Amino acid sequence: MTVSYTLKVAEARFGGFSGLLLRWRGSIYKLLYKEFFLFVALYAVLSIIYRLLLTQGQRHVYAQVARYCNRSANLIPLSFVLGFYVTLVVNRWWSQYTSIPLPDQLMCVISASVHGVDQRGRLLRRTLIRYANLASVLVLRSVSTRVLKRFPTMEHVVDAGAPLAESLWGAGPRPDAGFMSQEERKKFESLKSDFNKYWVPCVWFTNLAAQARRDGRIRDDIALCLLLEELNKYRAKCSMLFHYDWISIPLVYTQVVTIAVYSFFGLSLVGRQFVEPEEGAAKPQKPLESGQEPAPALGDLDMYVPLTTLLQFFFYAGWLKVAEQIINPFGEDDDDFETNQLIDRNLQVSLLSVDEMYQNLPPAEKDQYWDEDQPQPPYTVATAAESLRPSFLGSTFNLRMSDDPEQSLQVEASPASGRPAPAAQTPLLGRFLGAGAPSPAISLRNFGRARGTPRTPHLLRLRAEEGGDPEAASRIEEEAAESGDEALEP
Repeated sequence: MTVSYTLKVAEARFGGFSGLLLRWRGSIYKLLYKEFFLFVALYAVLSIIYRLLLTQGQRHVYAQVARYCNRSANLIPLSFVLGFYVTLVVNRWWSQYTSIPLPDQLMCVISASVHGVDQRGRLLRRTLIRYANLASVLVLRSVSTRVLKRFPTMEHVVDAGAPLAESLWGAGPRPDAGFMSQEERKKFESLKSDFNKYWVPCVWFTNLAAQARRDGRIRDDIALCLLLEELNKYRAKCSMLFHYDWISIPLVYTQVVTIAVYSFFGLSLVGRQFVEPEEGAAKPQKPLESGQEPAPALGDLDMYVPLTTLLQFFFYAGWLKVAEQIINPFGEDDDDFETNQLIDRNLQVSLLSVDEMYQNLPPAEKDQYWDEDQPQPPYTVATAAESLRPSFLGSTFNLRMSDDPEQSLQVEASPASGRPAPAAQTPLLGRFLGAGAPSPAISLRNFGRARGTPRTPHLLRLRAEEGGDPEAASRIEEEAAESGDEALEP
């Protein structure tokens, strides 16, 4: 059963996650304790051999090998390889959960589209939703070991759910179909195909829906189209679930990650031993006096138990075990999906919605906020403080604006009058060019532009002549002549 601890972390508090460390079911301790004890035992064996069974020369050689293994272990990019792999596995795990088909949308469309309070209408609605549930059972039998153990043969699929269906069917003869009737089983097994046939109930669904449209149980083509669209979404999830089981993460990637983790800790078994320090690693700080013996070379502290190495094994190997557990969530691990409970829930809820709840409505009544313009639901004493908080109106709603009224004056983007626009400034260059110096960007943009009469009077004269205004044309020629004379002046 899935381990849920959502309520325990509903509020962030001191030591909130610490309480989760004491759980056993679904914990990392349960996943990793066998590998952890094996690693500790192998490390202890090598440590005893080095300390008690080797000669001084052999210890020296072993120390050189240990230092080499320690340097080699640091060359393995374990964090990168393992982190990327676990991220890929977690994303795949959640995508598989969202691909599990749920009949909630489909059952609402069936209840609204397939009409009839008589026995025939009731049978159509129940059969349609049963076909949808049958498709999910067939695909889950193909991917989930729990469901396969529950329905090992098609005979179990025929018998399953019959007591529940009978209780929902009401008085009358006991129905002979759980998820599938005997006749449907014969039809199903008579279809010869080398591939998985989980899609067959969906085809039965479409044919039965078309028959209901011809009989008038589905009153228009729009309702039939909506019904088939929801069925296609449901069938697409079944297909996606099957393909997730078929197409796994490439084996080579899983092998690379596993080899990286095992080789890292294989080297650590030898390289993280507490061995004699390397010659010349530490020199005496002052010259020796006569008769004084040299101090031993200083190395790592001999702690016998490599605490940091054990923590490293716990993190990295635990990371790998997490990926191993959730790479296929349709098994029988503690955190695998509860597929059998999903099947029970889907069958019960869907049959209730299309049968007992069909046209079974409570009377429509006025609500208690009928005459209120701004309805406000009541709060309890525990939540009354939340009603005093102001509503969020946007991140800039409380922005403090400048008190200078000139900053709020509206100006045109491009001046329409003949007056020149105020010179724009850049804050940094204004310090060097002076307070009134224009921006270089503005100067370049206005390069070659005259403040007075434009430098293309022939275009303006042509437009004036086309408009039939000779006086305007002659005035333009005079202004052009005056501007030319001003340009020639020194």
